[in-house]
Amino acid sequence: MKRKVLICGATGFIGRNMAEYFVSKNEFEVYGTYFNSEPLSNPAINMIHADFTNKEDVNRAVKGMDIIIQAAATTSGAKDIINKPYYHVTDNAVMNAFIFRAAYEYQVSHVLFLSCTTMYQSSDSPVKETDFDPNKEIYPSYFGGAWTKVYNEKMCEFYSQIGSAKYTVIRHSNIYGPYDKFDLEKSHVFGATVTKVMTTDERRQIVVWGTGEEERDLLYISDLVDFVERAIHKQKSKFELFNAGYGSSVSIKDLVRKIVVHSGKILDIEYDLTEPSIKTKLCLDTTKAKKLLGWSPKVSIDEGIKMTTQWYEDNIAVMQKQ
Repeated sequence: MKRKVLICGATGFIGRNMAEYFVSKNEFEVYGTYFNSEPLSNPAINMIHADFTNKEDVNRAVKGMDIIIQAAATTSGAKDIINKPYYHVTDNAVMNAFIFRAAYEYQVSHVLFLSCTTMYQSSDSPVKETDFDPNKEIYPSYFGGAWTKVYNEKMCEFYSQIGSAKYTVIRHSNIYGPYDKFDLEKSHVFGATVTKVMTTDERRQIVVWGTGEEERDLLYISDLVDFVERAIHKQKSKFELFNAGYGSSVSIKDLVRKIVVHSGKILDIEYDLTEPSIKTKLCLDTTKAKKLLGWSPKVSIDEGIKMTTQWYEDNIAVMQKQ
């Protein structure tokens, strides 16, 4: 009998990639949740309409499930992080509190929580899971969101201690690839840059926010999906917290140049210093994941850019031309 896996936020970027992958494996009975967006049209994915800030909706979605992949969140880009710092706090705290409690009450066997890396301080060397020091200052624009993530991570640890479920916390770096957000208001730097490049005419100019000197660890979505699959099959302990990243960082300047090159266009690049950017440097040490799960990233940044720009051309650009 197939185990039932619930992918919370299945219409979002990470959740949709998870849902489509696990359906293709034909190993699990796959369920996915949606709220404000249209449900996925794949008939093999059992879609559930649920507002995760509503306890009854959460209980209805979680009951009977064996595994939960918690990829539902209120997310956006640098503009909202700076101008609306409360945006990532309240709803995310409420929805995870309900999900974790329901997982405990309905005896789910494994919960995988997609966290982030905003709690880490900027660093010139790869950061390990144990390098997070709660006594050190968190970057001001990340303060609310980062502490909300840390709280939710600790709730995973708490429930692993009082219940029978395994919990996996995944502090992943910046994820990119197919189904990412490509609108300029809500997307992260990768999606926003791809949109600017792909929608700008030859020999015109694109504008990048900030100086471009900040550096990010970028992980292609298929590597994150592989991470989750390995954690489901290979984690032995009741609770683990892992980094999941590429292991090296790329500056925004270099990233923009690479995207332009792989687009095949000749474009001028201007940096707008009046717009918000988050001036930090971060890349992740993933030694723990390699040791316990046998995981390491397979897709290079250049390969990932090629695949993403091609997907954009085949899907979004085609729709815009119709």
